[in-house]
Amino acid sequence: MSASRPPGNVTPIEDYAVLGDTGTAALVSRGGSVDWLCLPRFDSHACFAALLGTRENGRWLLGPVDPEVRTTRRYLNDSFVLETTHETSTGVVRVVDLMPLGDGRADVLRRIEGVSGTVRMRHEWIVRFGYGLMRPWVSRHTEEREAGIDEVITAVAGPDMIVLRGARLPRAEGGQHVDEFDVEAGQTFTFATTWFRSHETVPAPLKVMNRIADTIDRTHRWAACSDYDGPYAAAVTRSLLVLRLLSHGVTGGIVAAPTTSLPEDFGGERNWDYRFCWLRDAALTLEALLGCGYVEETELWRQWLLRAVAGDPDDIQIMYCVDGARDLPERELSHLPGYADSRPVRIGNGAVGQRQTDVLGEVMIALEHARQRGLAETDDSWNLQRALVDNLAEHWEQADNGLWEIRGPVRHFTHSRVMVWAAFDRAIQAVEEHGLPGPVDRWRELREQVRAEVMEKGWNDKRQTFVQHYDTTEVDASLLTLSAVGFLPGDDPRMLGTIRAVEQDLMPDGLVLRYRTETGVDGLEGGEHPFLACSFWLVTAYAKAGLVAEATALMDRLVGLVNDVGLLSEEYDPVGQRMVGNFPQAFSHLTLVGAALALAEATGKARHAPH
Repeated sequence: MSASRPPGNVTPIEDYAVLGDTGTAALVSRGGSVDWLCLPRFDSHACFAALLGTRENGRWLLGPVDPEVRTTRRYLNDSFVLETTHETSTGVVRVVDLMPLGDGRADVLRRIEGVSGTVRMRHEWIVRFGYGLMRPWVSRHTEEREAGIDEVITAVAGPDMIVLRGARLPRAEGGQHVDEFDVEAGQTFTFATTWFRSHETVPAPLKVMNRIADTIDRTHRWAACSDYDGPYAAAVTRSLLVLRLLSHGVTGGIVAAPTTSLPEDFGGERNWDYRFCWLRDAALTLEALLGCGYVEETELWRQWLLRAVAGDPDDIQIMYCVDGARDLPERELSHLPGYADSRPVRIGNGAVGQRQTDVLGEVMIALEHARQRGLAETDDSWNLQRALVDNLAEHWEQADNGLWEIRGPVRHFTHSRVMVWAAFDRAIQAVEEHGLPGPVDRWRELREQVRAEVMEKGWNDKRQTFVQHYDTTEVDASLLTLSAVGFLPGDDPRMLGTIRAVEQDLMPDGLVLRYRTETGVDGLEGGEHPFLACSFWLVTAYAKAGLVAEATALMDRLVGLVNDVGLLSEEYDPVGQRMVGNFPQAFSHLTLVGAALALAEATGKARHAPH
């Protein structure tokens, strides 16, 4: 594991909260700075990019001037409406931040309320399009409203325009807009930033209090649809909400995270763009949602899948843009210094061209779960699955890059082979249990062939464990999922042996690494920190093995790692006690839900609320 640490002047990842409107998302710091926002979509260019640079790369700050401030935060009523309370030596203010839901717009609303005394506030509105590179043309305008004439500030560059509204607008100062003002008890100040296409008319202002109330109500009602009623319910609910936030409400695409290039190794090169839709991550997200009763989301994603992979099955990609587009080339942004000097900053993802044989297994598992939950197949949806499984039957023996997107040589990864088995297994289940047509005899033959190969080549008898790939004795945290996908019973001696090998090799600080990077298998410099999803996988493996005490102890620790508003990053540094990697991370939250479901089942506690 890397021993690198970020410099002290960088805002810790865990000090951010996320706002979102199921179209895109913003990261706002504890100090009140929106340091990351891509508009109008998760995978659009950022207009506030200070997260990966400095304030000169764009941010929107509304925070107390006094550095000696005590700050507390919470989301209101199972929503992503963020309430931040700042207490200074002279008074208390409350700030409500949100991106309104359900109106097809791209707005960030911020409302300051004086609670007591007087608090001096700092306002900075620094727009930089093109990931912090392009200074827009900024000007002041007036607009006529029923209540009178209001002043607004607009920023435009090419196709993008942003308007800032507020009762007190900042002044231009050296290419930035800044202001300081006092907020007294009982006073309120409301500000709104709205993106729109520069050739269109400026959108009308929103009724702020209505949008706050409606956004809270929409998310609260969605959360109340969960039928999960087991342990760690609060963490499960927040995780489900994160998964919803990362699901595009129109296209159905599900992104892995709303950020790019938050490093796995501070100061290193392991910096990746996660603002895209991996078939694997999306399928696993659906598994978590389906496990808690959400079926409608699966149908929306299935329609996205049909559009995204339409065409020759040989052309299927492992990931796509939010709208299903295929072109996401990886390139580096040299103008950004990177979070904690971690370079390069990347946009796009070169793994798009990799072969990852496990992907179809995860997709087929999720769609089988959806059938069990009552989602009816259409001719198109089943014909697509059948074509993909038939294509897998022709190519399943090829080596691949694995689920960790290894940039070293392709291998026969054991996890990938098991997921090939799972793809055939769920296709067979679709025929046998749901009456769908398909060459079931051939699929059964292939399923047994794959299983026999894994047992022969993926098992190391001397170490009594499954191995990362067929040419090594190393283990990999992905092996912990073998019981979860039904390849082996959880208490099978081979599963128990694999658990012990993972404990021995991949848990130096009590949390689980993906694999030992020092073997050089991934072809990259540097190391990384424990991957949170892997530790949740271990909870699930423990639970399925009947090791409930071990599962509960680890789950308690993991749930204790969420930040003050319930969010998790990709990785965690147990030595530095801080979050690492892209944030918030769907993989971490979906495996939290899966671990809670497995523990509820293992302990015999109520898994679902009565209908």
